[in-house]
Amino acid sequence: MAYGPFGDGDAFSGWLASRIELADPYYYAIVEPSGRAAGLATLMTIRPDMRVVEVGNILLGPSLQRTRLATEAQYLLARYAFETLGYRRYEWKCDALNAASRRAALRFGFSFEGIFRHHMIIKGRSRNTAWFAMLAADWPARRAAFERWLAPENFNCDGLQKAKLGELNGCCTCGNWP
Repeated sequence: MAYGPFGDGDAFSGWLASRIELADPYYYAIVEPSGRAAGLATLMTIRPDMRVVEVGNILLGPSLQRTRLATEAQYLLARYAFETLGYRRYEWKCDALNAASRRAALRFGFSFEGIFRHHMIIKGRSRNTAWFAMLAADWPARRAAFERWLAPENFNCDGLQKAKLGELNGCCTCGNWP
């Protein structure tokens, strides 16, 4: 990401306060049931005239990583983009070297579209960007997969998933990229 790392909590808080007035990217807090904010995500590169939006700047605190809540947040953002905003294309972009982000995009039901070589300069390094997208036509099946995965009956008494979201979306997240 173009921002961070932050030296301490005050530096992060100052950066976060500077983001409040922005319309693009538009920030959402991911809040735990206790009311504690544990992460954030944005809708960005917002192009209403083309009905295209990107989800990005995803920052998950340790208590949120690899949790049902983190996946539910992604589901809610996608549902908002398609069903409330009426967008036809929902994008996910990441550094091509970020294997975890690429796996997450596939798990959430995005389709890999390719690599934009030397797409950006981030922190003095030329970055290749992996592009993924989900289309409005994909959404009904992706929504069903999210809802099946999020259903209480998909989790055992220890809170462990029975079916994996990536499998419900029919994807391979092994990292063997085209």
